[in-house]
Amino acid sequence: MDTALINILCLILLVLGILGTFLPVLPGLVLSICGLLIYKFGTDADLPMIYIWAFVILTLISVVLSYVIPAKTNRKYGGTRWGSIGSIIGTIVGIFIPIPLGFLIGMFAGVFIGELLHDSKDMNKALQSTKGAFIGFIYGTGFSLVVGVAMFLVVVLNMLGVI
Repeated sequence: MDTALINILCLILLVLGILGTFLPVLPGLVLSICGLLIYKFGTDADLPMIYIWAFVILTLISVVLSYVIPAKTNRKYGGTRWGSIGSIIGTIVGIFIPIPLGFLIGMFAGVFIGELLHDSKDMNKALQSTKGAFIGFIYGTGFSLVVGVAMFLVVVLNMLGVI
């Protein structure tokens, strides 16, 4: 296959990976890693292996953090297991609702409803838990986004001969 086509494919995968860091229908950093690996091994790129290993490790850290951070921030803001379960159910339901950012709305609604099911008299606690879920989402998404953009920049800079 032509090197130019491989480079275009890699850049498309890297951009889709960046989009996937905040759109749950795309596998995020997995697409970015695929683009990086195809670039490294599908072309005659002289990209050092340290970049590959670093981004694989950062991707694994991102996967772990995407589960740990929301749970920790949810707990920090007074959330319970009910809110966490509601978050998962709400996200899944939200993916299938045909509205923009349905997954995100579903996640927050799930946390809120889950907390209200746990304690229907404490709406403030449910709001605080939802706030914690939002902050956790921002932290996790932000980390993944930074890793995805860094992969994209490393590939582009290598294509330009800077790295």
